[in-house]
Amino acid sequence: MKLLRTIALDGPLHHVQGIDVDGGTLWVSSVDRVARSGHLFSIALPSGRIQNRTGVADGDRFHPGGLQLDGDDLWLPVAEYRRSSTTQMQRRDRRTLRLLTAWTVNDHIGCVAVGRDRLFGGNWDSLDIYEWARSGKPLSKRTNITGTRYQDMKLKDGRLAASGLRGKGKGAIDWLDPKSLELVRRVDVETTDRGVVLTNEGMALKGETLYLLPEDDPSRLFVFSLA
Repeated sequence: MKLLRTIALDGPLHHVQGIDVDGGTLWVSSVDRVARSGHLFSIALPSGRIQNRTGVADGDRFHPGGLQLDGDDLWLPVAEYRRSSTTQMQRRDRRTLRLLTAWTVNDHIGCVAVGRDRLFGGNWDSLDIYEWARSGKPLSKRTNITGTRYQDMKLKDGRLAASGLRGKGKGAIDWLDPKSLELVRRVDVETTDRGVVLTNEGMALKGETLYLLPEDDPSRLFVFSLA
């Protein structure tokens, strides 16, 4: 894993959560714990300037999590800020950030990955991995056997790529078989020069390029090559 560049992002972005990247745009979800508000940003790359932003809170649900682009859409869980609570799973327009559809999950969902006919999501610390139909119909709930506390995940090339924390000062990006949830590949990571684990929050993949957004304000996007 080779660091290609580091991009400083304009703020304030508050407590960053999930990310995805396409072309020259970065999408970031975040939560302001003091104001009890959730946010979704689109940010120009490589300038790091905010292009658009919107609030995503739904009453007591103001904690957005890891997200994934899906064509012209973006899927985002927005949960109550406590374990074993409830989540509104939101589908938004990637350009305007406007809410298109939503359905409710009876758990705190902290990250979501999107496939052709289903979604995957992890609850608080991703102790359990859920599957739903795109309509919101529950399909399965399984124990996460890897020991990694996933914060963001993506469905890419038939694998579930998920990043998170594994212990003090340690983290990893795991590639899982979505049918069995067994570990296929792992890349271990450590910390930034500020002492924050690189997989503390947002993660995105484009081919062999890895994007990580671990730090709160002032936030920096770390871009790595996995080749």
